[in-house]
Amino acid sequence: MDGLRQLRPDLGRYYLAVALLGFAVDGGVYAVLLNLFLARLGYGPEVIGLVNAAGMVVFALASLPAGIFGERWGSKRIMLWGLGLLMVGGVLLPLADLLPAAARLPWLITMIICLYLGLALAFVNTAPMLLGLVATDQRNQAYATQTALLGLASFLGSLLGGLLPPGVSILTGVSLDQPMPYRYGLMVAGVMVIPGLLALARIQPGAVPEMPALPAGAPGTRAAPSILGLLALIALVRVLQIAGLAVTSTFINLYLDAELRVPTAQIGVLLAIGRLVSVPAALTSAALCARFGNRNVVIGASLATAVGMLPLALIPHWGAAWLSLLLVSGLSGVRYAASIVYFLDLVPLNRRATTAGVTEMAAGICFTALTFGGGYIITLFGYRALFLLGAALTGLSALVFWALFRRRQGHS
Repeated sequence: MDGLRQLRPDLGRYYLAVALLGFAVDGGVYAVLLNLFLARLGYGPEVIGLVNAAGMVVFALASLPAGIFGERWGSKRIMLWGLGLLMVGGVLLPLADLLPAAARLPWLITMIICLYLGLALAFVNTAPMLLGLVATDQRNQAYATQTALLGLASFLGSLLGGLLPPGVSILTGVSLDQPMPYRYGLMVAGVMVIPGLLALARIQPGAVPEMPALPAGAPGTRAAPSILGLLALIALVRVLQIAGLAVTSTFINLYLDAELRVPTAQIGVLLAIGRLVSVPAALTSAALCARFGNRNVVIGASLATAVGMLPLALIPHWGAAWLSLLLVSGLSGVRYAASIVYFLDLVPLNRRATTAGVTEMAAGICFTALTFGGGYIITLFGYRALFLLGAALTGLSALVFWALFRRRQGHS
């Protein structure tokens, strides 16, 4: 505890940077407004899915190198580079509506690549950086706190994201059918990354120690083939786990807007409250893991997420969609905090950044496949088919996780 007290100012700076990441991009302003902005530019589900998938494929491809870079040059330095790219992409992407029509899509894809490259560099290195700031027995609580902060920041970002375009529309007289009101909301998100960048830069050298290589034969060390096989299993589980969250977070705003005709401000409020519920849910994660073990919490949360998506898939009403959003957001926070600690506990200390990179690479692969393919699934089969697919894959992840890791029940 003494070490944690000494590091508390740096831990606070770290949490501020992560919170602003959530406020701006990871569930906040961008999650509410990006697809609505693209729709106001005249793009349909296929192109919207393509733009989102372009970002996610970069996230997937960059996540593993981001972990390796963090091990080589330090997690703090790579996070700083990531937040810088996030700021640039976040501010410049919404300028697309000022360009000639032929230049808009290339600009959007270029900027979304910049945005998600930054997200990969920053987010992958949050896990190993946080481990360097807390004691071993505080890992579950630290991740639960981080997940709760991300949920709270996403709530505030979603709420502001829903209110900004109507506010700009009132001040300028420009209709919400036009892209301009959404442009300024997205630019606010990019600017809000700057305080996080400055806070992270103030973390003192040595506050996040480098992970030493363990001596051969020490507990927790494994041969390279064993590590590669373990990372492959972790990636498989993660790809399936994230499916329900991927289709919900990517397409629910478009579903509410295009299919159910819900007003923009109401969409922002619904998404904001959906993010907010993840805060108390995440804070229960540490207690649940202490009571039932990380492994059982991961399995239970995955199954509950699959069931929780059924109202969204089967009942065409904003209330049903909102209920599913509440369940998916809350349960995903619980599952993430439990699973990341479980997975990192399976590998040597000096391979945690790489393992974090693998988990986020797998998440990026899932998001890429479902955002790119999701637009076509919606066009051909409708939103119901896409939401049912996400629910089925997340439910399957619980079975796969149980089967693959049933011999590792000694881990928390």
